[in-house]
Amino acid sequence: MNVKSTPPSITSVCLLAGKIMLQSGAETHRVEDTMQRIAASFGKTASQSYVTPTGIIFSIDGTDPTNFMRISERSTDLHKIAIVNSISRQVTNGELSMTEANEQLKQTDLDSYSFSLFFQVIAAALVSGCFAIMFDGSWLDFIPAMLAGAAGYLAMERFHDWVELRFFAEFLASVIIGLLSLLFIHLQLGAEMDKIIIGAVMPLVPGLLITNAVRDLMAGHLVAGLSKGAEALLTACAIGAGIAVGISFV
Repeated sequence: MNVKSTPPSITSVCLLAGKIMLQSGAETHRVEDTMQRIAASFGKTASQSYVTPTGIIFSIDGTDPTNFMRISERSTDLHKIAIVNSISRQVTNGELSMTEANEQLKQTDLDSYSFSLFFQVIAAALVSGCFAIMFDGSWLDFIPAMLAGAAGYLAMERFHDWVELRFFAEFLASVIIGLLSLLFIHLQLGAEMDKIIIGAVMPLVPGLLITNAVRDLMAGHLVAGLSKGAEALLTACAIGAGIAVGISFV
């Protein structure tokens, strides 16, 4: 006996698209716009959505029950955002049915497009060395900045696996960067400690978070913009405090 699966609802498809985008680092106004476009493509032109960095509230036509989805984990995955945008455009153009869109969104949610930790550490090392040169450092600071940046990024990822508070992980990673920079200068392996530190902390700086905060504020999403700005400020304070503790041993 064949049992037919229940087709997905418009609300579930919209919430899944919004969840993937918000967890991947999209701006809140982009998430709301995508959800409303998908709903409108299926004939629901009066949908209402309210998105914050930690939750999504969505309702259709004011007649269906209002749905809420909690967002507890957020990262940066621009590839997933691009995939959801592509699915949204295909739905708007009538190229995907609701069931097909739901299946593609489910697969996108399950897939992981991030690079392995090894490649992330290598990228952090290269970024750190290049930023040290870009901020008027000498080539003598290139290798120390690479090593300190790689060690700091690896430490942040490992500490974050052990401790759920990302700010604490960023603080400890910054302490390690400060200590390594101090050690390189003490061993005369680098020329300027400030240039080494500036380059090494760049992979930890919440650049996307700051950008999204400004964009949300400009779009009129004051709650989301201020909360993301506060999160970026706390991250900056954690990095600064960690560096201060690390170099205080001089």
